[in-house]
Amino acid sequence: MQLSMDPAGSGPCGAAAGPGTPTWLVTPGIVPTRFATAVASGAAVVLLDLEDSVPAKAKANARTEVLAFAARRSADGAGPLLGVRINAADSTEGLRDIAAMSEWDLWPDLIVVPKVESSGDIEAVTRTVRGAHPATKIWALIESPRAIVGLSDIVHAPGLAGVLFGAADYAAAAGSRITSRAMWYPRCQIITAAAAAGIPAIDSPFFSLDAPDALRTEAVEAVELGFAGKVAVHPHQLPVIEEAFAPSPSELEAARAVLAAADRAGGGITMVDGAMVGPPLVAAARAVVRRGDRSTTATTTSLVKAS
Repeated sequence: MQLSMDPAGSGPCGAAAGPGTPTWLVTPGIVPTRFATAVASGAAVVLLDLEDSVPAKAKANARTEVLAFAARRSADGAGPLLGVRINAADSTEGLRDIAAMSEWDLWPDLIVVPKVESSGDIEAVTRTVRGAHPATKIWALIESPRAIVGLSDIVHAPGLAGVLFGAADYAAAAGSRITSRAMWYPRCQIITAAAAAGIPAIDSPFFSLDAPDALRTEAVEAVELGFAGKVAVHPHQLPVIEEAFAPSPSELEAARAVLAAADRAGGGITMVDGAMVGPPLVAAARAVVRRGDRSTTATTTSLVKAS
């Protein structure tokens, strides 16, 4: 019997990512015609970007478009979680992003703070959002070697809901390539730190749009490492990510066999298919079943929306 580790269980880095949403879709805030398409894509989280994808001269217009869309979405009250990646919290544009949300009294389900390198980079955002709209969650984008070094401080910042990895900026700052091998170290560091803080971690986007097999390989690696999800840059990447994060029938069968054996043993150590099974594997089995349940729910929701 072989039981794969789950993002909510533990991976090769020895970490537990905790609860999370597996599919995120990022969309440039400067292209409002894509917003509705992103919402209808089936992603669990739609992230509208006000930072890297928006030229400096277009920041104000993108901010207005994003908040106007958020207003319409607030009236609908349905669909995926809506997130906004603001500009760096210590920048003028980042301050304008938060000020505009406060002025319009329009707060997304989550705010992603980029360029985070210490807990101080998100504390001001957290204080403002907590005072205005406590339901909005704050996520930190980890995308530099300095951020990796400061992870123990960042992940324990009060009010932080989770972390995301930005491989492109990290590779540029580290002088490395964006390859699986080059990203193993920062990815494991992020998973381990997030697990220690009891928050989820979401893996970086895969940037090639015409390489589904390579995307699948990287998404499976993200599952094995312990990430709770992965960001997509195009809707057609979502099914590949969903498939990678959903347990296979054999994984579900093995997990259910472990849980059944554990129940018969009254919670003690037992044997399943010749393998010793104790509490860690039982916890991992429960996580696999939960993952399967999330996958079934997501599939059912997609079918309902399509009908």
